[in-house]
Amino acid sequence: MFALGFVAKGFAAFVILSGAVSGALAQDTEPERCPRLIAFEALPVVPAALRLAQGTEQGESTVRLTYVGHSTFFIESPAGVTIATDYNDGVRPPVTPRIATMNIAHSSHRSYSPDPGIEHLLPGWGQDGEPAKWELTVDDVWLRNVTTNIRGGAAGVTRDANSMFVFEVAGLCILHLGHLHHVLTDDHLKALGRIDVVLAPVDGSYTLDVEGMIETLQKLQVPLVIPMHYFGPTTLNRFLTRMGDHYEVVLSDTPSVTLSRDSLPVQPTVLVLPGY
Repeated sequence: MFALGFVAKGFAAFVILSGAVSGALAQDTEPERCPRLIAFEALPVVPAALRLAQGTEQGESTVRLTYVGHSTFFIESPAGVTIATDYNDGVRPPVTPRIATMNIAHSSHRSYSPDPGIEHLLPGWGQDGEPAKWELTVDDVWLRNVTTNIRGGAAGVTRDANSMFVFEVAGLCILHLGHLHHVLTDDHLKALGRIDVVLAPVDGSYTLDVEGMIETLQKLQVPLVIPMHYFGPTTLNRFLTRMGDHYEVVLSDTPSVTLSRDSLPVQPTVLVLPGY
């Protein structure tokens, strides 16, 4: 495991200002969860400097994220809440998560025999024609979903059958795109709010094609992208070659990373964790 740190000169000042504005608005309205930040174009361009170090500064609020494989990540909050994304019967974290999300496009994204010890099992598809709708707080984790369509069914498209899950933890807004099949609309972006870290399927065929995924990531304006669902080096490198025109690419030799609010890059960055 390593701690991810970046030079964020100028960005910290914006965060302070943003917090002051949010505090003023909170006097009249309830604070928005994961509100959107300004566009990257308005920020100073500072190359991301990756610091590989053991641990983090004392007192810093961090989240540990581990790539288990395929589209499953294991997320650990400062209070010890554990989350598994796209929980399935083939690729699972070593311990039972308190929260598990699932999707339905393929069997490798859901479980037919989930661990009974999971406290909150959240399918990303709905019932009786109604889309899935989740909003949940577990200790220091807040999460919700935003639905998208998937290919398949008699009409060629099944509406609202995939869920993108947003996790707010340690001051970060982490988005798992699930089995995304189409470019996000403005309505999706508005519903998602600010995203700091996106876990993105980059296979380019079963999910969204490479050009569509890059378009989606540029719309999201995320500081940090972590690829998933890439099957092997050929598919991954195809994505990284195209992303290298827009993002700095950092390769990790460990599947785990420790993230904090202060470690977000100013220059958009792709962090590759080993997996498949």
